[in-house]
Amino acid sequence: MRQTDAASLTAELIQCPSVTPEEGGALTLLERYLSEAGFDCTRVDRGAVSNLFARWGDKGHARSFGFNGHTDVVPVGDAAAWSVDPFGAEIKDGIMYGRGATDMKSGVAAFAAAAIDFVSNTPPDGAIILTITGDEEGDAIDGTTALLDYMEGAQEQMSVCLVGEPTCPNEMGEMMKIGRRGSMTAYFTFTGVQGHSAYPHRAKNPVPVMARLMDQLASHELDTGTEHFDASTLAVVTMDTGNPATNVIPAECRATLNIRFNDAHSGASLTAWMQGKAETIAAQTGVSVDMKVTISGESFITPPGALSDLVGRAVEAETGRRPELSTSGGTSDARFVQHHCPVVEFGLVGKTMHQVDEQVPVDQIQQLKAIYSRILSDYFS
Repeated sequence: MRQTDAASLTAELIQCPSVTPEEGGALTLLERYLSEAGFDCTRVDRGAVSNLFARWGDKGHARSFGFNGHTDVVPVGDAAAWSVDPFGAEIKDGIMYGRGATDMKSGVAAFAAAAIDFVSNTPPDGAIILTITGDEEGDAIDGTTALLDYMEGAQEQMSVCLVGEPTCPNEMGEMMKIGRRGSMTAYFTFTGVQGHSAYPHRAKNPVPVMARLMDQLASHELDTGTEHFDASTLAVVTMDTGNPATNVIPAECRATLNIRFNDAHSGASLTAWMQGKAETIAAQTGVSVDMKVTISGESFITPPGALSDLVGRAVEAETGRRPELSTSGGTSDARFVQHHCPVVEFGLVGKTMHQVDEQVPVDQIQQLKAIYSRILSDYFS
């Protein structure tokens, strides 16, 4: 029986310095492992980003189980603040340290190892597809979207997909994600007339207008939550004038806010709401208000059913916990996969992701591989 060591593979991946958008050798490493196990591998590169598509089994098979994950990591920050080499994969007292240890080289290693062993030991009647990107921590425009574009052109299809992002708050098995809130950012520029602060009637001060509009937006209750989502949130994240002088009324100031929204809204409906508020206050004050919006993802939900039950049973069998079905947290690449097939997320405890001395217990990596192996076995049985 083939047994691929997921912890050793995690260590090898951590030792690849794959800070977005650098591939760092991580995808090359995975391609070698997967190719040796009989996977057909294709590098899907777009712009400065490298991605990997791997399939075992016949193309276009009626049943295909997909995994999605990323090998790119965020920068280490101040390397001197780390107690270990951020790319050393050092193990101390059963804990592996390194950038990407939690988010999410351990998850990729676990599902790759599970898939390799599964097809080697009990070849399934179906296909297994792995989509692994190098652009999840960055702008995410040349990563999973590029892989899905490639799959559409090549007529490749996943029946269902599991994203291996960390999903558990404190203990293994606590939580899986069946959807995600949408995320959007609005950038406001307020333009008035500059003047002397001793003669405010000769100027048109955009600062109070900015404060008033931001307060109106932040004070508004967007909703009280929906069946599968908590209430939407709006946070003002910055207000700036760039004005060092105390005797000058500035001509311009800027503000930015971020909204995390549930399925009671869309990016378009929230944009229209904010635009209406901006136009009203501009008409009332004579200060020009310009707004630009970026929508990084709409909210989505994979309704509880066969896929979440499959994952939930496997998690409970290996951890003793039935995971909560959640839509909490930020965005993930599941927001792209949901347009292709039903998708859920399950992975490790995420408490140290993006932190100094990011770490993962070695036994949790092996436990995650066991969960993924059981999911594959149950899906194809």
